[in-house]
Amino acid sequence: MAWFTRRRFSPGTLIVAVAIWMVLFCNYSFFKNVLGVYSESLRELGFVASLGILITALTVLLLSPFLVGRALKPLLIGILLIASMTAYFMDTYNVIVSSELLESGLQTDLAESIGLLSWKLILYLGLLGILPALLVYRTPIRVEPMRTAVLSRVKLFGGSLAVVLLMFGLFNGAYASFFREHKSLRFYTNPTTPIYTAIRYASDKIGGGNAIPYRQIGLDATQEPAVGKRRLLVVVVGETARADHFSLNGYDRNTNPMLAEHHVASFDNVWSCGTATAVSVPCMFSVLDREHYSERQAKATDNVLDILQRAGVNVAWLDNNSDSKGVALRIPYVNYRDRDVNLVCDTECRDVGMLAGVKEFVAMHPRGDIVIVLHQMGSHGPEYAKRYPESQAFFAPSCHSNLLESCSEEEINNAYDNSIRYTDYFLGQVIDYLKSEAKSFSPAMLYLSDHGESLGERGLFLHGFPYALAPDAQKRVPMIFWSSGGYPRVEKKLSGKTSVHQKMSQDYLFHTLLGLMRIQTDVYRPELDAFANG
Repeated sequence: MAWFTRRRFSPGTLIVAVAIWMVLFCNYSFFKNVLGVYSESLRELGFVASLGILITALTVLLLSPFLVGRALKPLLIGILLIASMTAYFMDTYNVIVSSELLESGLQTDLAESIGLLSWKLILYLGLLGILPALLVYRTPIRVEPMRTAVLSRVKLFGGSLAVVLLMFGLFNGAYASFFREHKSLRFYTNPTTPIYTAIRYASDKIGGGNAIPYRQIGLDATQEPAVGKRRLLVVVVGETARADHFSLNGYDRNTNPMLAEHHVASFDNVWSCGTATAVSVPCMFSVLDREHYSERQAKATDNVLDILQRAGVNVAWLDNNSDSKGVALRIPYVNYRDRDVNLVCDTECRDVGMLAGVKEFVAMHPRGDIVIVLHQMGSHGPEYAKRYPESQAFFAPSCHSNLLESCSEEEINNAYDNSIRYTDYFLGQVIDYLKSEAKSFSPAMLYLSDHGESLGERGLFLHGFPYALAPDAQKRVPMIFWSSGGYPRVEKKLSGKTSVHQKMSQDYLFHTLLGLMRIQTDVYRPELDAFANG
């Protein structure tokens, strides 16, 4: 140790050492997935080894222009910590650090973050992040004159570029095939992928520094004259529910006994706008479709709830999740994760507790139609067993750990299906309440989940994959509708059907809500109304 502290290292040597450390110890998922594709012949093992050399050289290329002067050690320490955290989530859940996942992570509240803590995370952070960070901190760095420092950095950059070109030259055909046929594998590289994703995310957020002026839409919105009773619509925004785990859609387990009794209509071919709550929720209420959606534009534009409120509908958002993701900024909002508000709490506050708020809001508005959004905790992972009370544990044994790889496939599916069945119970309670209001209202419920979930298929867990690469399990979501009558277009469209197979997306929600509330406006598109053209 004395020899180590007496010797002074060049900045370039420290950068290369850190890059090698991260490639060797923070890229298990990358090499595991690569070896799953390539066989173990000497030729292909040589190619896999070249990928390690290539990632090291690319990491040095990426870091060397920015790690200068006093910024060297703090930035290297920060990158080591990021790489260790990234390694944990990729190794544990086989996730990719995408913009969707980063957005979701940054909007995760304290309670959700605590749910991800584990001894394994602490181990990864300590051994792969903090330990090398301490070594970086203690490493004596040689102070070089400006000319020498610039020259050495140019040599480092040039040498790394030469290594990259050499690898491409030696394995030209293999790399061409690799990037053409296995595009998803490059998203597992660490730390290049999280750094690239963070830079791209920041760039999209900043947007060149130009603020977007707020745009009101649907200023011409008017509500058709009321015919019959007032309309009371409860919109339930589900969390992490996948369509193929609903027995209404053919799943072989009875996860929807309550909904089946209420003879609801299930839309079994509906696709999400994103693979994370932070994207899907604002997108589904936005006039922007998935292809043109951006968070900056959505936040700077009226959503459908703004239009409904302006047209005279009484609108509210009750939330038992993290928040509304910016949708409910201009309408009444109540947080039901607060135990002082939600009276149905045990280990956590339950979705069914929001019904008290529904009743209260209805009682406070004796005139006009009403739309109330209930944002569920639903099946939020990875601790699915926390999403339902023990009395609702119908499938056993179930996984009670946030380390899903430590549970069997059966235990994971049991816990998840119990959470879906609790959602079924909650929706049944919503419908029972709405039936009790049928003398005064034409009541209806529309349920739509934000995104799906991977439960270990192909080694993938959770959600947040880039949309183009995400499996259908993360994108195909359940949508359920119930009413007791008073919606002629709906009755004409459904004609008594309990299953609707028409392909739809969350883009439909904006226009469907306008149609259900009889709102006339130029922004309404009947071809995107789930109940139009019946």
